[in-house]
Amino acid sequence: MKKLNYLFGLLCLFVLAGCSPYSLVQDTVYNGADLRAYTTFRIITPGEGKLPPGMTMVTYYNIASAIREQMVERGYTEDASSPLLINIGLTVKKEIATEPLIPPGGYPYGGPYYGGYGPWFMYPRGYYWPAYYSNAQVITGIYREGVLTMDMVNIADKVPLYSSSVATILDDGDTQFRNLAGIAQAVDVLFSKYPVPLLPQYRK
Repeated sequence: MKKLNYLFGLLCLFVLAGCSPYSLVQDTVYNGADLRAYTTFRIITPGEGKLPPGMTMVTYYNIASAIREQMVERGYTEDASSPLLINIGLTVKKEIATEPLIPPGGYPYGGPYYGGYGPWFMYPRGYYWPAYYSNAQVITGIYREGVLTMDMVNIADKVPLYSSSVATILDDGDTQFRNLAGIAQAVDVLFSKYPVPLLPQYRK
């Protein structure tokens, strides 16, 4: 009976996971980074860079809040002087495409280098993403798909540490991850393969 209940519980989890409108499309650790070695973090602020097109201040604060919660629940402490900087990028596009992070003759700035489709990052990637990553690809969208990307970088040494992206199909006219529940779910998926697990008290 216990085994049957266990199997039923697993089936429910698979069904719920399959119904999620968000999917992890990229999850990469760079430079063999040990993300457990960091104890503090900071999230990019609007004062350090422009918001991506279509992202409002409310959306930014909601995304930052969801990321902050994930980091705190993994034992990190927010600190404005932390070398671990978390950058946020947003892409909206209408077709499947991958593009180099660094376009020919350009910089990985997060500007309109991909036919006007970003990804736009709040903090210029050119400051911390060196040229030897020029063969890396970034997913820029699938149909009317929005892609939320998170970079983690040791900003003191300008060394990329980690990047992940989550995607969702957008309704006509929609340009961003809007509501609180949706943002929380998207960020939960964004951290679903993060190398540092939740602290025991936060595990479901």
